[in-house]
Amino acid sequence: MTRKDRRLSDVVAHAFEDDCVTLSVDALLPVRVLRTATKSSKKYQQITASIREVGLVEPPVVARDPANPGTFLLLDGHVRIEVLKDLGIEQVECLVSTDDEAFTYNKRISPLSPVQEHKMIRRAIERGVPEEKIAKALDINPQSVRRKVRMLNGICDETVAILKDKPCPMAVFEILRKMKPLRQLEAAELLVNANNYSVAYASAILAGTPQTQLAEGSEPKRIKGITPEAMARMESELARLQESITSIQETYGQDHLHLTVVKGYLAKLLGNGRVVRYLMQHRPEFLTEFQAIADMTSTLPPEAA
Repeated sequence: MTRKDRRLSDVVAHAFEDDCVTLSVDALLPVRVLRTATKSSKKYQQITASIREVGLVEPPVVARDPANPGTFLLLDGHVRIEVLKDLGIEQVECLVSTDDEAFTYNKRISPLSPVQEHKMIRRAIERGVPEEKIAKALDINPQSVRRKVRMLNGICDETVAILKDKPCPMAVFEILRKMKPLRQLEAAELLVNANNYSVAYASAILAGTPQTQLAEGSEPKRIKGITPEAMARMESELARLQESITSIQETYGQDHLHLTVVKGYLAKLLGNGRVVRYLMQHRPEFLTEFQAIADMTSTLPPEAA
């Protein structure tokens, strides 16, 4: 380590202590209480199966209690610790954080997307892990493991890149597979723009896809209860929707900037007592609207905030 590196090391605070510590599971003090329904959830069952089959992959994070030397606060890993208790495991290796702020952990963790899970399973199989062991670790049946392995078959790379970090169900990829690559790309953009990754929405996009853009274009597209005329209208409406979304995206950033500036200006304006009195006397309806805008916590829509 050079002298410069040592100086930087002295200046930059470490997030964790250098060494892990082995602690008694019962000695950890949780900073939050698990909900009653947690133990009956699918996620809890998967974590239990994973720990039982492959052990604890990610150590819990604890912090030393400054008020009680020798006592550790559990910041992250409450479910894992509860699973260890259920399995009768008495000790666990933990990371020791230098900050006792629990907000910084799970609030900043993104869940594993289906595409990332697919790549993880493929990598495990390539390294020789049996499908049955993977199924037990994920608490699913071997057939589901094989479906996850085949999930991206027939999906173009550009579509995978768009959906790689999105909560897109496996069944959606099975729907996209019925489309040609260019249409897959358009469908993926529609899913992202609408922030809707449901199977129902993907099926609606498929229903509005022209016959020539289907992967098996020679076979007629049969959808129960939908006439050819209704199908043509659906295709037309979907095309217009896509154009509208693209148009909105082009001006969204600029509109958001303008709204932020307006909000700040109105908040400053309403801080002037003379202005407020004038509005109350002459334009009370304006005052109500101005106050509502100034009190907004975000200029983004609820789904984007």
